[in-house]
Amino acid sequence: MISPNGPSRLSDPAIALPAGRPGRLVFAGEAIVDVLMRVSGLPPRGGDLLATSAEVVVGGGFNVMAAAARQGLPVLYAGGHGTGPWGDLVRAALAAEGIGLLRPPDPSRDTGFDVALVEPDAERTFVTSLGAESAAEPGSWDTVPVGSGDAVYVSGYGLVAPGSGADLGRWAAALPPAVLLFVDPGPLVAQIPPEVLDPVLARCDWLSANAREAALLTGVTAHEAAPRLLARTARANVLVRLGPDGCLLAIRPPAGQATRVPVPNPAPAPNPAPAPNPAPAPNPAPAPNPAPAPNPAPARDTAPAPDAPTSPLHIPAPTVHAVDTTGAGDAHAGVFLAALADGLAPADAARRANAAAALAVTRRGPATSPDRAELNAWLARR
Repeated sequence: MISPNGPSRLSDPAIALPAGRPGRLVFAGEAIVDVLMRVSGLPPRGGDLLATSAEVVVGGGFNVMAAAARQGLPVLYAGGHGTGPWGDLVRAALAAEGIGLLRPPDPSRDTGFDVALVEPDAERTFVTSLGAESAAEPGSWDTVPVGSGDAVYVSGYGLVAPGSGADLGRWAAALPPAVLLFVDPGPLVAQIPPEVLDPVLARCDWLSANAREAALLTGVTAHEAAPRLLARTARANVLVRLGPDGCLLAIRPPAGQATRVPVPNPAPAPNPAPAPNPAPAPNPAPAPNPAPAPNPAPARDTAPAPDAPTSPLHIPAPTVHAVDTTGAGDAHAGVFLAALADGLAPADAARRANAAAALAVTRRGPATSPDRAELNAWLARR
């Protein structure tokens, strides 16, 4: 049952749209509370440091949901939420964005929180305490209503959680093919057990990782990682987020579809100088006509090998002055999914997501992704 936390239209059945174009987002991640502290630098081990400012805000997966909802994509929160002050903050923030709830509050514990230290160059460092958002009850994900036309977002934070991570991973790996599964492995990706992570990667339709996460998943640099991530998954397209440099987009060719490989035509030989007319000679016996030479093919159709490297497309981001990178990747994910829902091609959706993330980092706070009108106006001015 959907709680009346958001507008009633979110309780409507999933909207059937063309493959790859979601009608709503079912967020199977974690909304938690951020205790943000801006500091001049990280303190030494065993040391102390006075923060220049501090605030308590709702963050974590809330940033993705808010980014998508502000672009007009209906959103449902499928994660847990607790009973206590942190849970109250989360529910109020979700309601303010028109995001519906799929679970009642957990009566036994509160929502989790993190401490985020934000340095002057906008880099942030987190320490997280998990709570009710991890939905740890066995089989609790099996009751989440998803179907054709839904996009489901799964975070590495949920997959790494002791006990509940395996249950979430099993549910995500078994989602119907008509559900678009978007996976963000998150900064704790190296701690996710392979038996949990690998089936989810095999099922996902979109894998989005930042440069560090892509390197942890592949053992190579971010610019080399996208083709390897394609090879590690079975059906996914890949986004590797590069911060101020935008992102890399690697699209998997449809199964059985040939790839056009251009073959350049040879350069024409220069015309030789005309030879003088020879003296007439007796007509020789006619020679048989030679077989005509085949015309060079301008292109050939070849099916790529399953593990053939794919050159990713680099999509740059607008240049901005960043003051806080908290939530930039979340803004990117939410706006990307909303752009797919609008019918944009993946490359155009990635450009729009890059722009939203760039605008978000010019503001302080975690949930700073723009709404649709604001992003459209900002892009029109550039």
